[in-house]
Amino acid sequence: MTEPGEAGTPRGEPIRVLIVDDHELIRRSLALALAAEPDIDVVGEASDGQEAVELADRLMPDVALMDVRMPRQDGIEAAKGIKASVPSTRIIMLTVSDEEEDLFEAIKAGATGYLLKDVQINDVPAAVRGVYEGQSLINPAMAAKLISEFANMSRKEAERPPQLPVPRLTEREMEVLRLVAKGMNNREIAKQLFISENTVKNHVRNILDKLQLHSRMEAVVYAVRERMLEIT
Repeated sequence: MTEPGEAGTPRGEPIRVLIVDDHELIRRSLALALAAEPDIDVVGEASDGQEAVELADRLMPDVALMDVRMPRQDGIEAAKGIKASVPSTRIIMLTVSDEEEDLFEAIKAGATGYLLKDVQINDVPAAVRGVYEGQSLINPAMAAKLISEFANMSRKEAERPPQLPVPRLTEREMEVLRLVAKGMNNREIAKQLFISENTVKNHVRNILDKLQLHSRMEAVVYAVRERMLEIT
């Protein structure tokens, strides 16, 4: 890696990955593909969600590749458990279809995105690097669904009494956060605001630092909950 993630490991250290799937063949295929990359270190493997939460708590991975459907504890509950225990871990759900309702629930539970199980194995390392650097692996239809959910949340939170003062963001940081909430990626935000992608990355990193959060999605949920953002 030449650049650290927005909330990841220090420069020069490999990305620590936990692989979670109840099919050993899939785990081994993913492990072999990732182990061949000098900037990625497979630190553990789990065969179900319960084991994944226990391993994540002990190993503190940067990224978890996790199946949605597993015995004992599914990927949704495991995602909640991992985010509660190790909030900095980015979670990529592994799924056979991007239309599953439980996949949307996993995204709401804290997953950063998903990979279809028929993805080319050579594309997996790039996906791991992408989420580690703060990108989301979510298609436009899923993003639209999330934005609708944020809007519903915004309307409900408007009825809640004000809470403690929230960290103050600059006007530009709020502009960036509003566009993140609309499902835009860094390139689209840069084009919209007539700034460079690196500048967008810096703004996102500053937003996460100020809010003490680890992902763009968490920042949007927090901003809606604390009424920093109104989504219609």
